[in-house]
Amino acid sequence: MEQILSDYLHTHSFTHFDLKAVIFDMDGVLYDSMPAHDKSWRQTMDERALHHLTHEFYLQEGRIGKSTIDAVFQRNLHRDATDEEIKKIYARKTELFQQYNSGKILPGAAEILEFVQVNGLKPVLVTGSGQPSLLDRLDIHFPGVFTPQTMVTAFDVEHGKPDPEPYLMGLQKGGNLKPNQAIVIENAPLGIESAVGAGIFTIAVNTGPLPDSVLTDAGASVVFDSMTSLLKNLPDFFQIVRNVQL
Repeated sequence: MEQILSDYLHTHSFTHFDLKAVIFDMDGVLYDSMPAHDKSWRQTMDERALHHLTHEFYLQEGRIGKSTIDAVFQRNLHRDATDEEIKKIYARKTELFQQYNSGKILPGAAEILEFVQVNGLKPVLVTGSGQPSLLDRLDIHFPGVFTPQTMVTAFDVEHGKPDPEPYLMGLQKGGNLKPNQAIVIENAPLGIESAVGAGIFTIAVNTGPLPDSVLTDAGASVVFDSMTSLLKNLPDFFQIVRNVQL
């Protein structure tokens, strides 16, 4: 791990980490919501006879809804969706998601947030989601952890993941931070690309069906197989982060 962290510092011309914040994705990191997202997207597209690829909506995770819809439309109809089509499709997808989503928190997520705060670090949320049913639950499940001032959602950005904009905004909301003052916890390739594009050290947790190689190819520096596995390794990780320098 020390070598991985040193490589990051060397690549980005930093001499050390000055950790102030941990930036979290939401779906597949805090909530076990990706199966419901996947099922609702697939059913919505099937109802319109629009072909989609295997695990497409895991691969597309993190994009704002319009971008996901346009990707499917371009493949099937060779055009972007109209504003009216996007409105209807996203409304249907949201309706189905509310039916299918269990609302379960991923094991280890709450403990990681607590550990981060106990260590004096600021939790920041960066999500491509615009699902009110999920966003409204954050303060119920994680009371006082996130505020509008420390959250970046689909409503805040012009360019969603994989563009760096969401995580660059996350650095701002963390306190106008430099990339070496935060780490990112992500589960999706496009989110990883976004975080790495913003210059931030990125940890992946593989809570879905994609192979680890998809996450490392997207730029993740290290991959854990669950949030509970990450939780077990966080004390040692933070210790190394504090000590590593060039």
